[in-house]
Amino acid sequence: MKDTYISENIRYIGANDRELDLFEGQYVVPNGMAYNSYLILDEKIAVMDTIDIHKTGEWLENMERELDGRTPDYLIVSHMEPDHAASIQILADKYPELTVVGNVKTFTLIGQFFHMDLKERTLTVKEGDTLSLGAHTLQFIMAPMIHWPEVMVTYEQSEKVLFAADAFGKFGTLDTEDEWVCEARRYYFNIVGKYGVQVQGLLKKAAALDIQTICSLHGPILKENLDYYIGKYNIWSSYEPEDKGVLIAYASIYGNTKAAALKLAELLKDAGVEKVAVADLAREDMAEVLEDAFRYDRLVLAASTYDGAVFPCMADFLHHLKAKNYQKRTVGLMENGSWAPASGKQMKACLEEMKNITLVEPVVSIKSTMSEENLKQMQKLVKALV
Repeated sequence: MKDTYISENIRYIGANDRELDLFEGQYVVPNGMAYNSYLILDEKIAVMDTIDIHKTGEWLENMERELDGRTPDYLIVSHMEPDHAASIQILADKYPELTVVGNVKTFTLIGQFFHMDLKERTLTVKEGDTLSLGAHTLQFIMAPMIHWPEVMVTYEQSEKVLFAADAFGKFGTLDTEDEWVCEARRYYFNIVGKYGVQVQGLLKKAAALDIQTICSLHGPILKENLDYYIGKYNIWSSYEPEDKGVLIAYASIYGNTKAAALKLAELLKDAGVEKVAVADLAREDMAEVLEDAFRYDRLVLAASTYDGAVFPCMADFLHHLKAKNYQKRTVGLMENGSWAPASGKQMKACLEEMKNITLVEPVVSIKSTMSEENLKQMQKLVKALV
């Protein structure tokens, strides 16, 4: 398992979930998920978020081991999504003297998720407020719409630890040996990607802090090379391309549009484009394709016409791009249709609703199978993309 040691007084009490197949009911997680929770031991003891209900038992065991007979004084609620907040009532019932700490919107959502009386057991905080535990001081920073309205992050001033809510999280359990950036990128764009402006705002607040450790609610504890992780978040949240390259995303019925997509990839490589990714929208994980669309600076959409419209998996992909604020990219189009090609026009209309999209010509229009004329069009499209 990746290192979960934070410090002598800040302990990890989270759990791994390898039984989960779909995170948030839609994202494939072949390596499961980590639900992170932390404990700060001082004159007063703070629990930093709870955990998904499926791992409550393990979480309580971890907490009791670290408490070693003591009783927690505070529960800090940074995010009310059930994978982090589902165990609030269980903890509050177990420790009747516990004070729940959150902002105004936190307590509105607690009232919606739980039916319990927290009268005289709450502490409402706002931007910049602090809470002393003794040697440790918690500073609360509001982070609304990253990616729920009640989200806040907490900075522990003495050990310089940022408890970052979902920020800097990733898919996968803590005992999964993989590179942070790939699953962190897929996590970011599919879950937080719509809220780049808000993430930029939080990064500006974080820049004023001396951060030595980042503790996310998902993924590993980050202690080294923090400029690398923060730099990635700055690129992603400003919607700038991370790499120069071309993603070709295709939607093919009988294989002819696929053949055109593969031919275009070959032509792009011959023209000197080093990074060319090709994705079959009917078969590949939509979340991974979306990740690559944001990763690269250029995109080509190739789709068959179906029922006078765009083939469904391409329509779905365009919906995801728009929902996550896809922008600042150069895009080329290829369409296919046996008697009335219509997908190109409809893909173009959808892209024109997005911000700062540069559409290049020509639109390669195939009738059933590639022709010599189509190859000439593709050569022109390659020149426009390169």
